[in-house]
Formats: sequence, C-alpha cells, structure tokens
Amino acid sequence: MISDLRTQLFRIWFRIARPMTLGVRAIVENAEGQVLLVRHTYTPGLYLPGGGVERGETVRVSLHRELEEEGGILITGATALIGIFSNHRVMRNDHVVLYKIDASAWRSIRDPRGLEISDILWCDPFSPPEDATPATQRRLKEHYGGAELSDDW
Repeated sequence: MISDLRTQLFRIWFRIARPMTLGVRAIVENAEGQVLLVRHTYTPGLYLPGGGVERGETVRVSLHRELEEEGGILITGATALIGIFSNHRVMRNDHVVLYKIDASAWRSIRDPRGLEISDILWCDPFSPPEDATPATQRRLKEHYGGAELSDDW
C-alpha cells in the first residue's frame, strides 16, 4: 500500500518535472514526386503535414488522424519511419516523429482547407517555396538532397 502510494507520487512528480510533448509529421509524395506542404490559418509558413500526438493515441494513430485533418489524405499502405527529432527551440522536451509516405500508400479523401488549413501545395522537394519553414526545408534537404541528418527539428 505505501509502495503503491510512493509509486503514484513519483509518477505525478515525474509528469510535472519532465513533461514531454510529441508530434508527428510526414513527407507525403504524389505520383509526380512532389511533396505535400500545408499552410495553417494560425501561423505563417508552409509545413509538412502533421500535428500533436493526443493523450491515449499511438504515434501511428496520430499520423493517420493528422494527415486526414491537414492533408485530406487516407493512408492505405506502408509508412516508413525517417527519424525522431528534438524540437527544443519551440518547447523544452518537444519531439517530432517523421514518416515518409509514398504515392502508392495513400489516397485523397477530401479538401482539407477550412478552419485549420488555409492552403495545400504540392511542390518540388528539391526547391521548396521560400516560405517553407526552416525545419521543413532542412528535412527535405536531408531526405532528397543528401544533407547530413540532424537530431534537431
């Protein structure tokens, strides 16, 4: 009984002392080799689609949900894990899990533009638009341009 209480108190302290946030994003390719970028209504720049992992969700469930919400995409095939990145500039102890989804592993189910997404864009991964976020540009250079993989988002 005391050990159970001690364990519960330790878990509560650990959550307060070391909170961690986790997000998912994806490099989604179409049949022409272009990649999907999204523009949010609440922040400037173009991003790889994705978002936060909600309490009780697995990373894969979150990936599927976020791509439906932000990209209007239903994942129908395999996804490949590219890496896990630290995003400490935004929030201490934030991490992003990045996946790759080939053209054969998804299909469009709806237009995602609305309250959260103002625009979607398919672009050449070798020359993304200038207003793609620095992290988006880094990931594309690493994946397509042979740049060294960084641990930082």
